[in-house]
Amino acid sequence: MVTLDVRPQLLDALSALRDRVASARFPLPLAGAPRARANRDELLRQLDDYLVPRLRQPEAPLLAVIGGSTGAGKSTLVNSLVGRQVSEAGVLRPTTRTPVLVCNPEDHHWFAGLRVLPELTREWTPGQDEPRGRRDKEPQPGAEPGERVLRVETAATMPLGLALLDAPDIDSLIAGNRELAAELMCAADVWVMVTTASRYADAVPWHLLRTAKEYDATLVSVLDRVPHQVLAEVSKQYGALLTKAGLGEVPRFTIPELPESAGGGGLLPATAVAPLRAWLTHRAQDPAARADAMSRTASGLLASLDSRMPELAGAVSAQYAASLRLTAAVDEAYDAEHARVRGRLQAGGVLAGTALSRWRSYPLDCSAGELLDAIVESLAALLLCSVSAAGQRIDERWHREPAAAAGELAEREAESESAEHRIGLEARRWRRVLEEYAEEQVRGLENPPDAEAVTALLATALLGGRRARSAGEALAERIGAHAALRLRDRGGRLLTSCVEKVLRTERDRRVAPLDALEIQPESQAELIAALSVLKKER
Repeated sequence: MVTLDVRPQLLDALSALRDRVASARFPLPLAGAPRARANRDELLRQLDDYLVPRLRQPEAPLLAVIGGSTGAGKSTLVNSLVGRQVSEAGVLRPTTRTPVLVCNPEDHHWFAGLRVLPELTREWTPGQDEPRGRRDKEPQPGAEPGERVLRVETAATMPLGLALLDAPDIDSLIAGNRELAAELMCAADVWVMVTTASRYADAVPWHLLRTAKEYDATLVSVLDRVPHQVLAEVSKQYGALLTKAGLGEVPRFTIPELPESAGGGGLLPATAVAPLRAWLTHRAQDPAARADAMSRTASGLLASLDSRMPELAGAVSAQYAASLRLTAAVDEAYDAEHARVRGRLQAGGVLAGTALSRWRSYPLDCSAGELLDAIVESLAALLLCSVSAAGQRIDERWHREPAAAAGELAEREAESESAEHRIGLEARRWRRVLEEYAEEQVRGLENPPDAEAVTALLATALLGGRRARSAGEALAERIGAHAALRLRDRGGRLLTSCVEKVLRTERDRRVAPLDALEIQPESQAELIAALSVLKKER
């Protein structure tokens, strides 16, 4: 038997490319993100369900997937090709809910496992003509509720080396059926597209035909249920449409409308499906025809990667560029607020309002503790105002971005505590450390002053600007000029560290949900590199 000649290096390159495709992420709601996600998922299905298993095991049976729109007669066609009912057919739409794969009993092992369509649970009931020993020994796994199932049937009437798969309607009202139908078509060596005399011009079957042409898949068209009186006219018109679409060379089979076509489980006469059955059997059993069918579909899919991979890479690049813009908006906002806070601190902006009143009444009508409380509250208020201003600026920038919904990321904070609470904790922590500095400084003095009073004077001198010049002088009088200078240096560094920590923490919290999306710059290069290696091995 002639099979595909596949080198191990090609399979390795294909597996590496598959991993790169699987890792591509498009979480930001850019205009092209839904298309990119759909393209990635479709490509993964084609790689996992068809290309990789086909190239690994080219000797496996040829799989022909019967697809089409609602009421096209797919199940009746499959039953008639097999010669007995293996797939439910009837007037209820959609009829096919669980896909059915039918093959010769000798080919059953190829489909009982997860070689193709690995995400579908296998359900198997041996055929009535199954050997007794095989029926007793083979497992018959069942599916859990909610699982997607592939029912595998066997029939001795099926030619060796050929399997038929009856797919759900590609235009089903049930979204899950439509998605499953698309996934099943991705596993096909041969696409058998079934339409009817009344629906052959509909958009749905033509979308399937154009997709098959785009991937250069081995394609067969079946025009079903054609009334005898218009058979020649409809067949001619359909052929003209195929030719106009560049599909004139596609093998085309016409099945007249028969009493059995109405559904209900009847089989079409063997003569009605004989040409299609003969064509499929020839493709499965003739070495040259089999190799041509597999090679065309596999090669067409490989060739399609030349345009599909760069498109994916471009979408990945757009995601990364958008994430950079969103992050840059956060950085710019917090950098600007950091500069503003430094200016306010140097100008003594903290010593205002209640804090300034407390300082003016100290020490006659205000204790050192009360002064410290007011200064810490004023510092926290300044930082909170700065964080709020940065948040407003970020919101304005983010809402002008194409990834506008990413602005909602700001609301995805895992912790319930507010910015006000976090900033208040940091301001009080700064006060406690400042108190430790003061206690350490006065501990060695002969007549040590009150440590709380030293802390209050130090905090006022650090945050009061020119309004608090007298606080620095009073501090020098109590602990000495050199000691006061050293203490102010330590306290100033501590203040700078506190401010930077607050703004850095709030900045990091704002971008944390964006960072969690893990949009990496390497993804684009990895996709292109994987394609380059594959093209070299091809």
